[in-house]
Amino acid sequence: MGSTREKIAVDAMGGDYAPAEIVAGAIRASEELDIEILLVGDPHQIEAVLQNHPTSRKLEIVPAEDVISMHEEPLTSLRRKPKASINVAMDLVKNKRASGVVSAGHSGAAMAAGLLRLGRLKGIARPAIGAVFPTLMANKSVIVLDVGANVDCRPKYLEQFALMGKVYSQYALGVEDPKVGLLNIGEESCKGNDVALQTYQLLEENPHIPFIGNAEGRDVLSGQFDVIVCDGFVGNILLKFAEAIGDVLLQTMREELPYGLRGQLGTALLKPNLRRIKQRIDHAEHGGGLLLGVDGICIISHGSSQAPSIFNAIRLAKEAIDHQVLERIQTSYAQSQGQSVASVQSSTES
Repeated sequence: MGSTREKIAVDAMGGDYAPAEIVAGAIRASEELDIEILLVGDPHQIEAVLQNHPTSRKLEIVPAEDVISMHEEPLTSLRRKPKASINVAMDLVKNKRASGVVSAGHSGAAMAAGLLRLGRLKGIARPAIGAVFPTLMANKSVIVLDVGANVDCRPKYLEQFALMGKVYSQYALGVEDPKVGLLNIGEESCKGNDVALQTYQLLEENPHIPFIGNAEGRDVLSGQFDVIVCDGFVGNILLKFAEAIGDVLLQTMREELPYGLRGQLGTALLKPNLRRIKQRIDHAEHGGGLLLGVDGICIISHGSSQAPSIFNAIRLAKEAIDHQVLERIQTSYAQSQGQSVASVQSSTES
């Protein structure tokens, strides 16, 4: 008897290019990855897009009556629109009809829906969005968290971010011994504000976190660290700056490399190399950020995501599911507290 494929719910109505690009990315994922896709949204709009993309696999459509637009206030809109596509998608995970959610819609609404619909993993005080960045070292990435879920953080939250990031780096990114750093204004342990100083001490004293010290801004992409923790205010600025730098580099190469006859010939010869460069620095190749700490796999993609980014977001969700990231975070947290997993799961800590 063959194994049942995992199902991933995709918010087909979320994002600047929905539903056309979202559906196109989902179709590719259904064909290239061993998963089933549940397209959540307006059936008429989704069907119209599917007709333009003949595929051997039939994608299931789950109707949703509303969508939360980018300008709406998240919590109010989620309550006012219980049948919004992001709510319906989260409910599919909550009710075990899907194993994960991907959305390129309102990121605040996706985070809030994840918390309200799925709840937090037991013991985790705050969820965090983890984003994977390329580094100067080939085939090596760094996960930075939080990049937007929590503007203000207590030291306890950052300690838990480090624990979750370590688990993700180890099991999803395949780093045998992840090295954790705290984003700060200097390498010395005495640098930073009160939160940074207290967090440094917590990380240094926690035997379950392989903490190697502070990471300055220039260290983020060096490859020296596998996990870097910071509050969501700084992390979101860092994320968007890194995306802009990648866009600038790609655009510069497009403009400058083909210049003149030699440039045209050189560009033709360098095409395989340029393709690999794009894969390393283009944020679309990474798909989105994983909302770690909620009781379900949730990938939040950039609002401007197009089909390739949606495909990669679905791939990211599948990898998190396959590597049992949620279960491993729960186990790691229990071990850090000197408790059994069962006792953590039965805890009512808020």
